Amino acid sequence: MASRQPVPVESARSTDGVPLVALNNLAKDYPGVRALRGVSLDLRRGEVHALVGENGAGKSTLIRILSGDVRPDGGSISIDGEPVVFNGPRDARQRGIVTIFQELMIAPDLSVAENIFLGNEPGSLFYSRAKAEQKAAEVLGSLGVGSQMRPSELAGNLSTAQRQLIEIARALVLRAPVIVMDEPTATLSENEAAALRRLIVRMRAEGTCILYVSHRLDEVMEIADRVTVLRGGERVATMDASSIGGTSELIGLMVGRPISELFPSRNEKIGEVVLSVSGLCRHGVFDDINFSVRAGEVVGFAGLVGAGRTEVMRAIFGADALESGEIRKDGHALTIRNPRDAIAQGIAYLPEDRKDQGLVLSMSGSENVVMASLERSCFAGFVSASAIRKTAETIGARLQFKGQLDAPAGTASGGNQQKLVIGKSILTGAQILIFDEPTRGIDVGAKAEIYRLIHLLAAEGAAVIIVSSELPELMGTCHRIYVMSDGRIRDELSLAEFDEKRILAGAFAGHMVPRATPPTVTAP
Repeated sequence: MASRQPVPVESARSTDGVPLVALNNLAKDYPGVRALRGVSLDLRRGEVHALVGENGAGKSTLIRILSGDVRPDGGSISIDGEPVVFNGPRDARQRGIVTIFQELMIAPDLSVAENIFLGNEPGSLFYSRAKAEQKAAEVLGSLGVGSQMRPSELAGNLSTAQRQLIEIARALVLRAPVIVMDEPTATLSENEAAALRRLIVRMRAEGTCILYVSHRLDEVMEIADRVTVLRGGERVATMDASSIGGTSELIGLMVGRPISELFPSRNEKIGEVVLSVSGLCRHGVFDDINFSVRAGEVVGFAGLVGAGRTEVMRAIFGADALESGEIRKDGHALTIRNPRDAIAQGIAYLPEDRKDQGLVLSMSGSENVVMASLERSCFAGFVSASAIRKTAETIGARLQFKGQLDAPAGTASGGNQQKLVIGKSILTGAQILIFDEPTRGIDVGAKAEIYRLIHLLAAEGAAVIIVSSELPELMGTCHRIYVMSDGRIRDELSLAEFDEKRILAGAFAGHMVPRATPPTVTAP
């Protein structure tokens, strides 16, 4: 598809000549960082406007300004041609702008329905639980997950992906003229993401404007009318999606250089079986799980949300209860009662929610890296700050960490945060590495670096497992793929057999009925 020059922002207008929302020369500085430099864009009624860029490009700052969460240092915002000033998120919502943030804001002790209608309860004088649950069921049905999520279920029992769907449903019931979606499909399966895209198309036809932030460039090209690219806090281009010459052109604009190969060559030196599991069972969650992983091999797990992939990996790591079955390493049976046992046996688990489960965001990057192997930085019973710093710097250099290791981990980009989690696992000396959604919420440049690290670890002899909801990621990185559905492994594909349709067929197979989930077992 031939490309053309970027469309000037000033020419992008609604049909009545006035943009629904106009952001004019926005600027925002943080200590030592200029997050936005004179960024302008506008939003039309009934359009999907995609916003793309690497981590640190300024996307999050821009949408936080638009949501009223952050005040700009310069520039202005207009709605229907009228200048507005937001003193907080409530002001933005009252003017018809609702934001679905990537960082989930769920009340775990409330039900699904209560979370969806929190602050916007249906009913006249009194809250009606029945009415709320009925309306919640309707909106969940529109997302294609009506049969998978009960409105009465506690949100705290749900997976990360299911909580993301609550955030999306919460925005939909408000019927706002402008909806900002920040990585809405990052944790969703292909089926759920497709249902959301269909809903977005319907909302666009009804006149809703959607500002869509995503690292999934294929879906950006599929649903966007226009695309704005940010790089280094500046607007590089705003283009009609139909004029873009494929995702490679977008990547070049985002990173300022071409990325010739997203997926590196697979490691060819495959050794003996390192990890094997047989008959793993947790009642109502997964049953009769059997698989193996060899040294130097990258094995993927595909499936829909709720298929049991994460639950199996957490059980292997000792984070959740395992009722029966056997885990073997190098042919020897293991006893794993908690994550501490797993780490001692050379197993590392990198969770799907790195911010909540993988890092202590208030601690420095160096402290996070050495956290699971602190004894290496101790002398005569005392922790050595210089040893921590030296160890972290060595690992940081190996992982090509870009940023300040002495800064709080919460200030690092998504890709750098994932590198901190990987570094922590490397220091434990793990021979078995389990990556759960390893590139969730990180940009295409950081993805390429994570894939490089995964294959570097495999080339050094590690046995690697990847759980991912992105089929291109699994097919581009793995040697074999297991497909799970309803708590069971339905298919196993060798590299020569990789086929998207076959994987999806396996993901939709099976009819296991979920039952009550046993209590989570956590490390002491």
